[in-house]
Amino acid sequence: MKITGYKTFLVDAHRTNFIFVKLMTDAGHEGLGESTVEWNEKAVVAALEELGEFLIGKDPFATDFLVSTMHRNSYWRTGVVFRSALSGMEAALLDIKGKALGVPVYELLGGKHRDVVPCYGNGWFSGAKTAEDFARKAKEAVQMGFRGLKWDPFGAAYLEMDRAARNRTIEVVEAVRAAVGPDIDLMIEVHGRLNVPTAIAMARALAKFEPRWFEEPVPPESIDALADVRANSPIAIATGERYFEPERFMELIYKRAVDILQPDVGHVGGMLEAQKIAAMAHARFLPVAPHNPTGPVMNAMTLQLAATIPNFCILETIAVDVPWRREIVRESLEFSNSEIRIPNQPGLGLELNEEACLRHPFVRHPIRQFDGNLTMIKPEGSVPFVTKR
Repeated sequence: MKITGYKTFLVDAHRTNFIFVKLMTDAGHEGLGESTVEWNEKAVVAALEELGEFLIGKDPFATDFLVSTMHRNSYWRTGVVFRSALSGMEAALLDIKGKALGVPVYELLGGKHRDVVPCYGNGWFSGAKTAEDFARKAKEAVQMGFRGLKWDPFGAAYLEMDRAARNRTIEVVEAVRAAVGPDIDLMIEVHGRLNVPTAIAMARALAKFEPRWFEEPVPPESIDALADVRANSPIAIATGERYFEPERFMELIYKRAVDILQPDVGHVGGMLEAQKIAAMAHARFLPVAPHNPTGPVMNAMTLQLAATIPNFCILETIAVDVPWRREIVRESLEFSNSEIRIPNQPGLGLELNEEACLRHPFVRHPIRQFDGNLTMIKPEGSVPFVTKR
């Protein structure tokens, strides 16, 4: 079997654009992958096209060799653009292999540790502005079946926060905790926006609401800075979405800078690379909670990974998504009691509707982290991406 061609798709997703890739073979098998990033979409598509040209004529069953060779041949070897493209291509190769063998991708990764994965909701807060808005939407997310909720309550903060901004953040978290009660996990997202003393102060101020973790409290460049926060934070520290190489995750572990690792299977170079990162964490008995706030194919990729790693703890999912998500990709997901069952279809278990993708072309979206509009991540009419059963 040989790869005969590839296609890429940029699909508007309101917050960013989904980036899909499809590989075709002379045996009729097709493989899907996703390489979605925020705000570098066209650069990723160009990287996918370079990798696609290399793959034409190659045997998709030589997955690890092909991924290693593409990594070597890139010369620069790293960065979110290249490694996200590599992740999408690896997923498409594994999807082809799984379909050809009639097995789910998790069988190609060593088999399942579990049949269902616990998950928490992100994106449930879309459109919220006030503490009352967040509280109301948090109740709605719990009614959808989620037992864990994540969000960024830091407004337009960057590095410093004045007393009024700190109090607004505390008010929002307090309102959500009061709305959902003591048994719902709360994950506090920061998007790497605070300096060290501000992050420590906010961790201490929010600890009374018993969050499960404090995520990416400082910018990602300095792991030493993150270690300083962890050493002084009463809340567990989670991070990983803006690291790409195993060496950086190794540094996080060795410098005792993190409690929960969050590699993104769509950014680190693929499922096989994410397994290596999880193995390093497991050697220190650290849990892995994969970063997963993007599209349907990447969600399928992450579910297959989550099935296979012994130190998996919880999966990020988007509680609501653009209404055309169901048009562009057919997913077969069972969601109940804040858990998703691992799909058992061959490959990733997805089908892409190319015509639907073309009906929602690329739209340039602004960065919302610093203008106070971070909660405006989904349009009116957004729908739950899974159906409660």
